[in-house]
Amino acid sequence: MGRGETNAKKRKRLSEAKAADGIPSSSPAIASVVDTSKPTAIYHPTKGREWTVTVALPGSIIANAQSHELRTSLAGHVARALSVFCVDEVVVFSDGHGKSNTAKRHHSRTNSHSHQSDPSEDEYTGTTDPDHFLVHLLSYLETPPHLRKLLFPLHPNLRTAGTLSSLDLPHHLKPDEWCPYREGVTLPGADEHGTFVEAGLRIPVTVKDQIPENTRVTLKFFPGAEGASKDTTKEVIEAEPINPNEPREESGYYWGFHIRKAGSLSDVFTECPYDGGYDVSIGTSERGIDAQQLYSGNEEDNLDGFKHLLIVFGGVAGLEVAFKNDSELQKLPVAVVEEVFDRWVNVCPGQGSRTIRTEEAIWIGLAGLRKLVVENE
Repeated sequence: MGRGETNAKKRKRLSEAKAADGIPSSSPAIASVVDTSKPTAIYHPTKGREWTVTVALPGSIIANAQSHELRTSLAGHVARALSVFCVDEVVVFSDGHGKSNTAKRHHSRTNSHSHQSDPSEDEYTGTTDPDHFLVHLLSYLETPPHLRKLLFPLHPNLRTAGTLSSLDLPHHLKPDEWCPYREGVTLPGADEHGTFVEAGLRIPVTVKDQIPENTRVTLKFFPGAEGASKDTTKEVIEAEPINPNEPREESGYYWGFHIRKAGSLSDVFTECPYDGGYDVSIGTSERGIDAQQLYSGNEEDNLDGFKHLLIVFGGVAGLEVAFKNDSELQKLPVAVVEEVFDRWVNVCPGQGSRTIRTEEAIWIGLAGLRKLVVENE
């Protein structure tokens, strides 16, 4: 194979050579030539699941970055980790260590309210409110690319977000890809006949409900919609708006991560959106037990399963400072922060570097706890 020969040219050359020898092109010898230039790890749902995984981290990690480019890059690394390990919810909380304004301004994905920016947050918040900056970037990256221009106006926080690596999530569908579900944004002109929704297909999707414009919605298509989306003679593609959890609960799709902002560590727990709260919580620290002990069979450390798992990472000063600066936790009869969690683990025992940055700890921790998640299925 010549240095400049592409995989496509190689397949064609082999096919012609085999054909000359009377060997069909469907032969394993031909099929074994794989085009490695294109990704093949397409997400395939297995079965519906109600259990969830939540990651919580302090926005103060943004304040520790020294430039806008580094802050943006850091947010991108966090978003990639959340995506690769199929995290369902991320909570950005204030640990009182950065320059963050601890006012509880929530900015989350929702199906019932339109996406509107707070006028008080129109300026760059990377230095004035790192919690909001991280939430803003994560919200932008989680949104399907074809919807971003409708939901996110030009903003100083996002001026270099286009340089970040794509998350390529299962709901970031291309126009020629089909899925029973899809994300969309409602267009102006809702009337008694329904609402048009921009969903990245050849024409807007029609839903019977009247929904305010610029509202992000999760759609479930009616039978026949796939054919209508490809048939240029069809003028209507019909769907219905559904709860954004339905693709996960009913069909097993990983449908991106919801984003929540919390004013403190205690708010991570008390404002949990799930009925009954998080039934298993894990705090991370270099002073915790080896994460591998969770799989040792020791009943004291072992976890039998969960419905809603919470994994919390600390900032530069660790979770201890978040505990100390949380007035609500200080009222509880607990002496140290590890008593707030069901398990207190060290995701990387014997580390060579004196410190592990939070964005690194997330990758290491989610990889180390992956077995816990897989065995819960």
